[in-house]
Amino acid sequence: MSKIIQILFNPSELGAGTRGSSLGPLAIQSAARDAGNPLFSEVPWKTLPENNHLLDRPIRFPLAKRIDGMIEVYQRVSNALLSCKENHQFPLLISGDHASAGGTLMGLKKAYANQRIGVVWIDAHADLHSPYTTPSGNLHGMPLAAAMGIDNLPCQKNQVDLETSVQWNKLKSRAVLPSDLVYVGVRSTEPEEEAVMKAEHITHITVPKLREMGLQATLMTIFDQLKKCDLWYVSFDVDSMDPEETSYGTGTPVPGGLSIEEARQLLVGLCTSPKLAALEFVEINPLLDNKKNTMAEIALDLITACKNTLLDSWKKA
Repeated sequence: MSKIIQILFNPSELGAGTRGSSLGPLAIQSAARDAGNPLFSEVPWKTLPENNHLLDRPIRFPLAKRIDGMIEVYQRVSNALLSCKENHQFPLLISGDHASAGGTLMGLKKAYANQRIGVVWIDAHADLHSPYTTPSGNLHGMPLAAAMGIDNLPCQKNQVDLETSVQWNKLKSRAVLPSDLVYVGVRSTEPEEEAVMKAEHITHITVPKLREMGLQATLMTIFDQLKKCDLWYVSFDVDSMDPEETSYGTGTPVPGGLSIEEARQLLVGLCTSPKLAALEFVEINPLLDNKKNTMAEIALDLITACKNTLLDSWKKA
C-alpha cells in the first residue's frame, strides 16, 4: 500500500450519547507534546470539518439522532479517503465517536471500487444496530450496519418514518460483506445484534478466545479469514481495552477487555500486512477520564507503534 502516512483528525461526535470524544484528537496531541513524542511533527496531519453545532439543535430524527449532519460527515470522511488514495497516502484516522467509521468504509469503497474490503473491528460493541432496532437512536451503534447495508427487519422493534428511512439509506455503502468482517474483543451486544452475527456467521474472537489461542494464532486466524480480500481496514475503539487497566476515558467502557499489551501486539501484527489500507482510532474521551489524560497517552503509544511498524514494513517491501 502507500508509503506516506497522512493523519486525519475527524472530531465528529454527533453519533455518541455522551459528550467529549471530539476532544480525543486534541488530547492525543497534548499527550504527545507532554511526552516529547514527535509524531505530529514527523507525520503530516489535518483536521476535517465537523457538524458538532448540531448537538445544540433539536433532534429531528430520534431513531437516528442527527443523521442529517452525519450524512455530511460521511461525505467529508469519504472524500478524504479518496484524496489519500489519489495522493498515494496511507490514511491514519484519529476520530471522535465510532459513528463516522461508516464514512471511512464508504470512502474505501469509492477509492477501491472493484476490490474486496476486509474489516477488523476491535471493539467492545458490535455496532450492528439500525434505526429499526436501536434502543437509543445513537448512530455510533450503527456504522457496521450502514457499511453492510443491513436493516435487520426480522428483529424490528421501532416504527421508522419515511424521512428517517430515506436518510438512513444515504449512509449505506455496502462496502463490506459480513463474511469479510472479523470482530475482536466484542463483549457487549443486544439480542438484535446477536441475531445478525449468528445469521451472517460473523467471525467473533472474544477476549477469552484470544487468550486461549494466543496472539500469533489470533493473527493467523484473521489473516486466513481475510485472505481473499484485496485490502483491509482496521478500526480500533479504545473501549476494546479493559478500563481498569487503561482508564474510563471513553464513552461506553466495558469490563473484561484486552490488556494494553494485547492491543499493542494485535495492532502491530495487523500493521505488517501489505493489504492494510486504512487504520482508525476512535472514542478517546478526555472529559470522562478518571486518570487525567491516560487514555489519550495510551492511544498515542499505540498509534506510534503502528506508525513505526508501517514504516518498517514498507522499507522491507
